[in-house]
Amino acid sequence: MATEHTFPRLLLEQAARHPQRPAMREKKYGIWQTMSWSDMAQLVRTLACGLSQAGLRRGEHLVVIGANRPRLYAAMLAAQSLGAIPVPLYQDAVAAECVYPINNAEVRFCVVEDQEQVDKMLEIREQCPQLEGIWYDEPRGLRNYDQPGLQSLDDLVSAGAAYAQEHPSLFDDEVAIGQPDNVAAMFFTSGTTGYPKGVVHSHRTLLDRAAAGASFDKLGIDDEVLAYLPPAWIGQNIFSYAQWLVAGYLVNCPESSATVHIDLKEVGPTYYFAPPRVFEGMLTSVMIRMEDASAVKRRMFDAFMRLARRVGPDLMDGKSVDVLDRLKYRLGDWLVYGPLRNNLGMSRVRVAYTAGEAIGPDLFSFYRSIGINLKQLYGSTETAVFVCLQPDHEARADTVGVPCDGVEIKLSDSGEILVRSPGLLKGYYKNPEATAEVLDAEGWYHTSDAGFIDGGGHLKIIDRVKDVGHLVGGDHDGAMFAPKYVENKLKFFSHIKEAVAFGDQRDKVSVMINVDFDAVGNWAERRNLPYAGYTDLASKPEVCALIQECVEQVNADLARDELLAGSQISRFLVLHKELDADDGELTRTNKVRRGFIGERYAVLVDALYGGKSEQYVETQVKFEDGRTGSVSATLQIHDAKTFQPIKAAA
Repeated sequence: MATEHTFPRLLLEQAARHPQRPAMREKKYGIWQTMSWSDMAQLVRTLACGLSQAGLRRGEHLVVIGANRPRLYAAMLAAQSLGAIPVPLYQDAVAAECVYPINNAEVRFCVVEDQEQVDKMLEIREQCPQLEGIWYDEPRGLRNYDQPGLQSLDDLVSAGAAYAQEHPSLFDDEVAIGQPDNVAAMFFTSGTTGYPKGVVHSHRTLLDRAAAGASFDKLGIDDEVLAYLPPAWIGQNIFSYAQWLVAGYLVNCPESSATVHIDLKEVGPTYYFAPPRVFEGMLTSVMIRMEDASAVKRRMFDAFMRLARRVGPDLMDGKSVDVLDRLKYRLGDWLVYGPLRNNLGMSRVRVAYTAGEAIGPDLFSFYRSIGINLKQLYGSTETAVFVCLQPDHEARADTVGVPCDGVEIKLSDSGEILVRSPGLLKGYYKNPEATAEVLDAEGWYHTSDAGFIDGGGHLKIIDRVKDVGHLVGGDHDGAMFAPKYVENKLKFFSHIKEAVAFGDQRDKVSVMINVDFDAVGNWAERRNLPYAGYTDLASKPEVCALIQECVEQVNADLARDELLAGSQISRFLVLHKELDADDGELTRTNKVRRGFIGERYAVLVDALYGGKSEQYVETQVKFEDGRTGSVSATLQIHDAKTFQPIKAAA
């Protein structure tokens, strides 16, 4: 069983079982390079010896920063082989964000991808004086760098090969010492408040959940994935690292973030994961292309999509469908759905998951209606991802599935979801107080999510417990307010990229909105509306009218919800800039930092609740190259139509 193994032992097992079978592929200069299981095992062996010679010891931390690259994954396995603990950090984090994790974990060594990451480490060296060794994978741009402790991974491999000859049993001896309950990895949460917390996981917890997910969806050596999300996010680590070793499937690493969609089509993965915003972006690009297609193609697309929305989900769920509709759907699959899946890179997808945020019912239905087995899951960094999964034929947009193997769920008196699972964290690193807050004496993990189990045994999520509030005063005094629920309903519209809702302890709900620049830009161009950039586009009266339609559709929908009818949006504005993780407005996993935004844009919040019709704002922004600047605008504030609650029929 995987739970009685460690990561390095699983690697050696896969290499012994399928030595010449492809383990990982990486695209370089437009060509896919393949690494077999035996190649990977040999590289890990050599890197481990190199790291041992450099001084990495059991229990120490090794920081890894970069995109998905076979040699970075090998470095993580090499560290684990020595009993050291890999700590992946987000590659798009600015240098200052790396200081706390590196100092907190007392990191002496790090392995990074390229010049960009090397520059970050050199920039913070004075603040992290213990950082003595930096190895890089991609040498481009680094030829003339002369810094103490800076070397290429090739140098580490060469040193490791020589050290292995002198100490031929070192690697096997170190791997044999490792135990399933030893610490395997640490992941820093991108918390919405305060310093990030280091979530400590053992080999057992990570591999148990990886095995549970693989068993649930019958994953095996014939499956393929595309590893394109940040390795610092535990979901990517589970899908492209832990499950890779458990199931033995092939992991493909794209050339760059800019080529992901092209690489996705070339690979044609069978197992795929993406957060809702990726699925939203794909659908937006499809609809933009269809707007530019000929009238004949648009009519054909619209006709077959009407059919797909009507019968596609039933066919996917194995339900009975009229014979004539089946024949029409088969024709649609040949003319529309098949080419569309191929264009999306999903022609071979057997299982696709989304998680992290709620996905819109229309978006969810769209993918299932064209024959993509899209499902939802529920989990977190602290639970090693897999808590709930949706079985085939039971995928629904309004739930996150049933508890998977080994998981117990119960609700506290306040409606908080509590989880007991073999995948729970060992604790937060150097933070027993925070650990005690989430892990109780009976082994229940307190998720901070509010929800309930429906009649079919599926879990439904409402919002974060701390974010569920109430309106005070006005027509809806005492009504429940669930900001994430409102925000997600707004984000179901392709023209809205992000939303931030306010209303707790206030008399009404107000919202700040980011438009989707690509979708709204295309919409504006088709209407001959000129614009000079995001700020100009967002300020157009026509765009504000478009967003108002979306807001009022959400209000009409909320009016039918007996519990949240009071959360209808009374006022809104369109922000003059996109919310950005570099500006502290989003976490590195793109979750809204609502409290920070409320403070940063306090003048806008006051204007929304002060009855103003416009408000000037100037905001400092940080550019990718580290420079700072400012964006200013006078924002228009709009009133939205609200509706009388519609009581459900008895």
